Amino acid sequence: MRDEALHPVAWTAWLVAAALPPLTTRNPLYLTLTLLVAGINFSVLGQGNATARGWASLVRFGATLWLLTIPFTMLTNHHGDIVLFTLPESWPVIGGPITLESLLYGLTGGLAIIGLLLIFSAFNLAVDQARLLRMAPAFAYQAGVVTAIAVAFVPQMASSWQDIREAQQVRGHRFHGLRDLLPLIMPLLVTALERAMQLAESMEARGFGGVTVAVSPRDRTITQTMLLAGLAGLGIGLGAIGFLPQQRALGVALTAAGVLLLMIGFWQQGRTVHRTTYRRWVWGRRDRMVLAIGVTSALIWLATWLMRGEWLFYYPYPPYSPWPTFHTVLGFAILMLAIPALLVQQQRQEVGALDPS
Repeated sequence: MRDEALHPVAWTAWLVAAALPPLTTRNPLYLTLTLLVAGINFSVLGQGNATARGWASLVRFGATLWLLTIPFTMLTNHHGDIVLFTLPESWPVIGGPITLESLLYGLTGGLAIIGLLLIFSAFNLAVDQARLLRMAPAFAYQAGVVTAIAVAFVPQMASSWQDIREAQQVRGHRFHGLRDLLPLIMPLLVTALERAMQLAESMEARGFGGVTVAVSPRDRTITQTMLLAGLAGLGIGLGAIGFLPQQRALGVALTAAGVLLLMIGFWQQGRTVHRTTYRRWVWGRRDRMVLAIGVTSALIWLATWLMRGEWLFYYPYPPYSPWPTFHTVLGFAILMLAIPALLVQQQRQEVGALDPS
C-alpha cells in the first residue's frame, strides 16, 4: 500500500497557487481567505507530525513581529481621512492624527507575511525533507541538498529550544534575565554541532557529490550562452511588465521566452549528472485532484493579474478607498485550496480503517 502522503508535485502546485495572492495583492479580504485556507491545511497536516511544533513556533514568531509593526505603522504614518484619535502634536514622530488607513495598511502588510509563512509551513509538513531533495532537478542536486537542510534548520532549532527549555525547567531553572540564557544557549549550540557532524558523516558515507559526465567545451559554451540569454530575456520581460504597462504583452512574451531558454539550458546541464531512483512515486486519484486544484487556482489568479489587474489593487490611503473590493471568482479560487486538507483527512481515515493497529 502506498504512503499516506500525497504526491510532492501536486503539493508544489498547491504551494504556487496559495502563494500567488500574498505576492500579488494587499486586499485584506483575499489575504484573510488565504490565511484561513493555509491554516486549515496546516492544522490537518500537523496532526501526528513531529515537526509541526517547530513550524508553529516560526509562525507565532512572525505573528508577534506583525503585531509589533501595526502600532509602529499607526504611530509613524499620519495620512488618511478617517481619524481614530489624535496624539499631541508636540510629541516627536508619533504626534498627530492616528488614522484608520494606517491601521489597515499595517494589517494588510502583516497578513501577506503571515500568510506566506503559514503556506510554506503547511507545504513542509506535507512534503518531508527527503521528498524535497528528490524533487530537486539533476543540475541543481547540490543546491537542492543545501536548500533542504536550510529548510529543516529552523523547525529543528525551534523544537530543540523547546525541549531544552522544558528540561531545564524540570531541573528548577527559571528565566529572569539575560544571564539565565546561558543554560539554554549552550545545550542548543552543542545539539546543533552534533546534528551538523552527524549530517556531514552521513553525506560522506553516501558519497555526496555524485558522478558527472564529461562535457565538451563547445556544448558547455552553448549551454552557458543559452542560460545567459534566458536570464536576459527574463529580466527584460519582468522589467517591461513592471515599468511599461502598455507593453505588458511584449513583457510576457519575453519572460516566457527567457523561462523556456532557462529550462532548456537546465535540462542540458541535468544530462551531465547521473541519478538513480529506488522507488517511483505513483499518481493516485487524490494526487490528480490536488494537482488540478492548484493549477486551476493559479491559472485563475494569473489570468486576473494579467487582464484585470485593477481587481487585485488595494491601497487604503486617499485618493483610493480604504474599503476593499471582492470578486467571487477570486474568492472561489482561494477557497478551492482548502480541498487538499479534506482529501488528506479522508485518506487518513481510510488508512486507519484498513490498519486499526
